[in-house]
Amino acid sequence: MDTTKVLQEVNEIFKEVLDDESIVLNYESNSDNIDDWDSLAHIQLIVAIEKKYKIKFTAKEMVSWKNVGEMTENIIEKINC
Repeated sequence: MDTTKVLQEVNEIFKEVLDDESIVLNYESNSDNIDDWDSLAHIQLIVAIEKKYKIKFTAKEMVSWKNVGEMTENIIEKINC
C-alpha cells in the first residue's frame, strides 16, 4: 500500500474520530496544528487505526511519532510485514 492511500485513509479516520470534516492532513500535521487532537483523542485515533488496518502499535512506537508522516510510515511497515 502506498503512502498517499494510507494518508487519505488516516485522514478519514481523523475526520470521523475528531468529528471535523474540515481536517486535511499532511505529513507534517501533528497535535499542535490539529484542533481537538488531545491525549484522549490520540488514544481513540490509535484504536481506530489499529482496527482499520488490523495491526497493533507498541507504546514505544506511539510516543516516537513526531507527526502524521511518521505515523503513516509505521502503518505501512506493519501492513507490509
